[in-house]
Amino acid sequence: MRLSPQQDFAVAPPPEVHVGRDGWLILTGGSNRVLEQFGRPGLARHALWQWRKHLADRCRRSRRLGATYLHVVAPEKLTIYYDAVDGLVFDPERAPALRLRRWLRGSAGARALVDLVGPMREARWRTPLYRRTDTHWTFEGCDLAYRTILGGLGVAPRDDIAARRMRQTLPFIGDLSSKLTPSPVETIEDCLFETMARRTHANRLITHFEALGRPRDAHIGAHAVFRNDDPAADPRRLVLFGDSFAEHGAMDTVGVLTPFLADTFREVHFLWATSIDWNYVASVRPDFIVSEIAERFMIEPPIYGMRIDALAELAMARKAVV
Repeated sequence: MRLSPQQDFAVAPPPEVHVGRDGWLILTGGSNRVLEQFGRPGLARHALWQWRKHLADRCRRSRRLGATYLHVVAPEKLTIYYDAVDGLVFDPERAPALRLRRWLRGSAGARALVDLVGPMREARWRTPLYRRTDTHWTFEGCDLAYRTILGGLGVAPRDDIAARRMRQTLPFIGDLSSKLTPSPVETIEDCLFETMARRTHANRLITHFEALGRPRDAHIGAHAVFRNDDPAADPRRLVLFGDSFAEHGAMDTVGVLTPFLADTFREVHFLWATSIDWNYVASVRPDFIVSEIAERFMIEPPIYGMRIDALAELAMARKAVV
């Protein structure tokens, strides 16, 4: 699939999507004003200051619970494939993830930040790490993120996941492609793989939309637990707070973190939230706590006192679920 900025569309591409070279579609706008976050002033200084305080506090609270904490920023495609665009004025070194790393110098939370920007920029042209028509990772991009995260935890990755991949070929219209008319179609390989991990819990937000045949409509507030009785699984427990780069289940079209981690650990708890539910964490007593957030969502710092049950109920109410 090859596109160029000069390709004819029945309707002009929306301002939030940039048509880059060789079919690379890049999110530049939207409610989080992605491109502006790379400019000046860019991501507000008070937001970076709040993130610094939150991460230091998360590290302290995790240590008191006997857990290791890591914070993962899922980079924007613009941060990684900054050289696949033409005609955009921005500074890739002002990417929010890189600015956060600089703001954390000397902080108690500095060691908790997982750097995905460096490894992904280094590998970006060896294999596609993001879908060309979507904002999310390929299988290979997720695998790289997974291995980098486990390196931060001091845990060996499963090296046989790729060998268990189903690898079916299918057409795909990504979340960026769907904004164009006509919508460019990618040919991709399925991201699903065989695993012994099984879901043992899903909250009402997930089960409601699953019953409607729309499982991906369960976003913020989704809560799922996975158990893996594979003898090769790490016997420890991990709690993951995340978003669509993690997901509450495996996806065939994009690579997401939860199934990779559920394949690795005996027990994984996923909560779709950017804030931490410390009451839930205290009840689970995990060995590891990982928070993942899409880079563009850093514009809204987390809050204290989040409860996943209340967040799920709020999401249900907003979606008019009865």
